[in-house]
Amino acid sequence: MYQLGSKAYEQVNLETRVSQASPHQLIVLLFDGALQAIRLASLYLQKGNIAGKGTAISKAINIVDNGLKGCLDLEKGGEIAENLDRLYHYISQQLVLANLHNDKEKLQSCYDLLNNIAESWREIAK
Repeated sequence: MYQLGSKAYEQVNLETRVSQASPHQLIVLLFDGALQAIRLASLYLQKGNIAGKGTAISKAINIVDNGLKGCLDLEKGGEIAENLDRLYHYISQQLVLANLHNDKEKLQSCYDLLNNIAESWREIAK
């Protein structure tokens, strides 16, 4: 019962943060979601929960492909947007391979790449 209440609170908290976020903050939230999903996938992999790992990796891929990649404006963004597009594509491919081969090193590599970009986004806000 406590877990259900906790999940409901997390969902309301997330919905509130999203509804009050600026476009810049929304990107940060997408990074946070992808990073959290990759961390969760690593934990599931470590515990031998293959189904949980697959679900978490699928969530990370969805955020990268439909969230982060979907926010890119390739016409106005120029070379930076094109480079990010290629990097997001690479990360998605690596996540698929990490899922297929239960590869914790690939998961860590994807986490590190996304975290570096996320840190840059966080710095922009300052």
